[in-house]
Amino acid sequence: MIYGMDVSFLDEIEHGGGRYYDEAGRERDLLELLKEKGGNAVRLRIWNDPAGGFCNLERTVPIAKRIKALGMAFLLDFHYSDKWADPANQWKPAAWEALSGAELEQAVYDYTAEVLAALAEAGALPDMVQVGNEVTPGMLWDNARVGVDEFDTDENWATFANLVKRGIEAVRAASPDIRIMIHIDRGGDNASSRKFFDRFEQLGVEFDVIGQSFYPWWHGTLGDLRDNLNDLAVRYGKPINVVETAYPWTLEEPEGYRWVMNGKEELLPLPEYPPSPQGQQRYLEDLIAIVREVPNGLGEGFYYWEPAWIPSQPTWSVGHPNNWANLTMFDFEGKVLSSFAALSGQPAK
Repeated sequence: MIYGMDVSFLDEIEHGGGRYYDEAGRERDLLELLKEKGGNAVRLRIWNDPAGGFCNLERTVPIAKRIKALGMAFLLDFHYSDKWADPANQWKPAAWEALSGAELEQAVYDYTAEVLAALAEAGALPDMVQVGNEVTPGMLWDNARVGVDEFDTDENWATFANLVKRGIEAVRAASPDIRIMIHIDRGGDNASSRKFFDRFEQLGVEFDVIGQSFYPWWHGTLGDLRDNLNDLAVRYGKPINVVETAYPWTLEEPEGYRWVMNGKEELLPLPEYPPSPQGQQRYLEDLIAIVREVPNGLGEGFYYWEPAWIPSQPTWSVGHPNNWANLTMFDFEGKVLSSFAALSGQPAK
């Protein structure tokens, strides 16, 4: 089973002097510590030309080499943007702003191929690639925007599918061994998940793995997640990863911080998991059990999103403060939390 961690902020944290510590207070390399705690896979996002340079190709290659040197699986997450690509933002890279049609498709192919060629040269090809991040509303807006109002047209869906196909084509050309994931953000929403993947099937998008985001304050209960994953496994017969998830270990907000989820009312769907290291561990234990029990062995694993984004500096290249440090698996000073025991099957105390 995949016990994955998305640590895309690692480069920026290390560059800014952030440090990590084990239970005994000893300074540790983050990736080595994650592996020691049971992690076996790492996910990195890649942006085309981001502000500050972090998460671009040049800075991704050294982190990828460290992942591979530790024998961990590597998932590369193409956003096809200069910044966040998510349900509210799927904006084109600035360099592609004037492109459309075949030119935009070629840009997707060429960029994907360029990234994978650089990683191959470094001996750090990913084991799996996401062609797009949380692409429920499409990608490369507005050309391939779908799902809402005037954008939800057959023409836009066809444009979207063709762009994804070109990305997939570039991955297959780089290595037939790299698996392709399509990632949406509907972990607790079966109707929307079916609508999306039915459409991709109809449009002939050929991929290997279904990825879902699941954050309980946005996406429902663990029961909703279970029902959705079970149905998708039977309906499509593909391996499934919960490729983004998290849960708070505290609701404390130090002065100057405002968390992305910051009120107890947002935890009401999951009152059995208090916002503590123990509650975080129990949440992960139950999520892991749900993934393990997906029919036909198709529950492949999960990735915790940014478990190590500690508040080690006041400003970040993404242009907003750290709003995630209560959802990490490290305390505010970078010391590992006991919730990692969920990866080794040790019960929460």
